[in-house]
Amino acid sequence: MKKIEAIIRHEAFEPIRLELLEMGFPSMTVLEVKGSGRQKGIVETYRGAELTNYLRPKVQINCVVSDADVEAVVETVLKHGRTGAVGDGKVFVMPVDNAYRVRTGESGEDVLQAHPDATDATSG
Repeated sequence: MKKIEAIIRHEAFEPIRLELLEMGFPSMTVLEVKGSGRQKGIVETYRGAELTNYLRPKVQINCVVSDADVEAVVETVLKHGRTGAVGDGKVFVMPVDNAYRVRTGESGEDVLQAHPDATDATSG
């Protein structure tokens, strides 16, 4: 199992989420984050004073997938997240030793699968 952590622009989130859902990866954690990198700061004028904002708002997507699915998920993030400009973000892939479903106590890759009783979040 691998944890994929993607830090992307806000406008890239919805296309990524929709394609991952279509591919069968509905489970993810999404956070609003701020960070700095090569994008540097943006100078803004507020009440006549120039302010430099070095922390740019981004979206962080976290999901855990089986080793066989890593490439497909990463390619989806890269496809929809890439504009070619500085500040597109980063994708990190990390090993996961184990995972547990709190409700049932199940462990391993079985917890990565959607529950058979789960309803589709896209339906009415």
